[in-house]
Amino acid sequence: MAVGMSCCAVKGPFSLGARSKVNGGHMQLGIRLLGNVELSVDGQAVTPGAGNRRAVLAGLALAANRSVSLSRLAEVVWADTPPVSAVANLRSHAAGLRRVLGDRLVARPNAYELRLAPHELDVIEFQRLAEEGRSRLATEDPMGAIPTLTAALAQWRGAAGDGLPRGTALDNRWASLNEERLQVFEELAEARLAAGRHADLLSELREHLAAHPLRERAWGQLMLALYRCGDVPAALAAYRDARAMIGEQLGIEPGEELDVLHRAILGRAPEVSYPQPPAAIVKAPNSAVEARFDGVVGWTMPRELPADVVTFVGRTAETADVVTTVTAATPAVMVVTGPAGSGKTAVAVRAAHVAATDFPDGQIFIDLGYRASVTPGEVLARVLRALGVSPADVPDGADERAGRLRSLVAGRRLLLVVDGVTRPAQVRPLLPAGPGPALIVVGQRHLGNLDGVHRVALPPLNAARARDLLVALAGPDRLAADPAGTTELVRLCAGSALALRIVGSRLARWPGMSVATLVGQLGDGRDRLDVLTYEDLSVRASLVTAVAVVRSENEVAGRLFRLLGASPEAPAVVDRTATQLGVPSQRVRKALEDLVEAHLLYRDGPGNYRLPALVGEYAAELAAAPSPSVHPSISGTPITRLPRSA
Repeated sequence: MAVGMSCCAVKGPFSLGARSKVNGGHMQLGIRLLGNVELSVDGQAVTPGAGNRRAVLAGLALAANRSVSLSRLAEVVWADTPPVSAVANLRSHAAGLRRVLGDRLVARPNAYELRLAPHELDVIEFQRLAEEGRSRLATEDPMGAIPTLTAALAQWRGAAGDGLPRGTALDNRWASLNEERLQVFEELAEARLAAGRHADLLSELREHLAAHPLRERAWGQLMLALYRCGDVPAALAAYRDARAMIGEQLGIEPGEELDVLHRAILGRAPEVSYPQPPAAIVKAPNSAVEARFDGVVGWTMPRELPADVVTFVGRTAETADVVTTVTAATPAVMVVTGPAGSGKTAVAVRAAHVAATDFPDGQIFIDLGYRASVTPGEVLARVLRALGVSPADVPDGADERAGRLRSLVAGRRLLLVVDGVTRPAQVRPLLPAGPGPALIVVGQRHLGNLDGVHRVALPPLNAARARDLLVALAGPDRLAADPAGTTELVRLCAGSALALRIVGSRLARWPGMSVATLVGQLGDGRDRLDVLTYEDLSVRASLVTAVAVVRSENEVAGRLFRLLGASPEAPAVVDRTATQLGVPSQRVRKALEDLVEAHLLYRDGPGNYRLPALVGEYAAELAAAPSPSVHPSISGTPITRLPRSA
């Protein structure tokens, strides 16, 4: 699409809390997307316009305070190929919106930007309230989540984006929001069960399940509510209904949690009865620790955790392990490791959100980007600045920075999450010296030199969990229509959470694409990594980073990896490989173990090593490249390839 337009000047920086001046007055906007699209200006309802103009408004609002290109807006408005007049139409819609929004809608080169404060968009307000409710649900007083989660659901008036064109680039966003609404309803039901309101829940849960019959969590809540109301036969009948429904539509048995609950109800286990809440304990307003840190110079309470993953599936046990460790263990340090694309960051972020209420003094998130060049001193400086220490006051030496940090955080309930770690030295100064702070470290390597810490390794997702993730992303009907194709799709993704998220997002983005078509694209083997790319998600990019880290520290490992790509399905044997590389066998053994440590190889019997499936695809690309000059550099620049269209 050829695009071009002039850019208007913007006077001064925009603050999220600021109100735009239009026609000499202060403008307060309200945009509601959780139902029919609605717009209000200064409390008065305004008609946004016809369907396409409302779609433009929705696309700009969902990307508030960021530029949205004309080509992206075209994908938001038209399900098929945009018309020849697309640019003119989009400009016309933008001009119409500007007459209402004034300088809140800013023209950029070939793009527009809508400036909003967080409270002016119902999507942001819903997610804020939902996150606050989840945090309260995880505390010792989950009943405190009821008002907040109720307020979150009150933001909804119908299906997200109701009335807008379908088949556009926003479909996946609407599906994610609708899924989050269902999750919040079930979280509210959990809080109400904890409050003993099981009788009030029955009709709402039945209505919820009538519309969404595959929600296992809701089936469990209905069973529990019926049991606590004294209707054991009805609770057991609900389990039979759930089993029949899930078996009929998905061809599988209910999950372990529902099965465990069923057995507990059969056995009248005490844990399924309603526990009477303990008497409230009044806590003194200030503990000795709180008093000791009152007014500490250079301390702020950071809240830096990135947004949680909405479609989080398949890593429940590992996440619970991380939460238990950082909230109860001594030392409170958890190292999360696994192959590239295994979902390590998602597990760490989800666990940090769940545990956040245990760390009222703050949560810090740092992404090292798997850069081996990042020094411990740089990491310490980043943490000190997050705690409010001005750059001028950060000590020069790493040892002084570590001492300053220990003084600041001693006794504080502070959670640090450090992602993309390549070497133990990068995080060793952050290890807690005593009770109070906790640390979550994410890396592909085992980081064995960090003594006395707890570890969780993420294996490839098994077939059942992989299917659950695809169902969450693409919907059950799509997969149920082609069970054999779905099984093959799961196999081709080789247990990679990233690969599964990509193919699930592709299916959600293109409703007309069949599972068989996607399997065909993946199955030809020549350009599989091109297909395993979607927007900013890329299996190849994650492997580029993993290989670059190993190569930066072991040149033989980099050469060895490329050599293995010439026959990716053949096992690597030490002596033969040493001869091919012209290096001693001992150096080859060290290189092989380094690749195993980085999850780029696995042991296949004594003295034999093999490439995992998707890793082998990337190794084959390297081996087929004409010269080392086009290989990824240590900085992580990938081979230039043109991905195939979907």
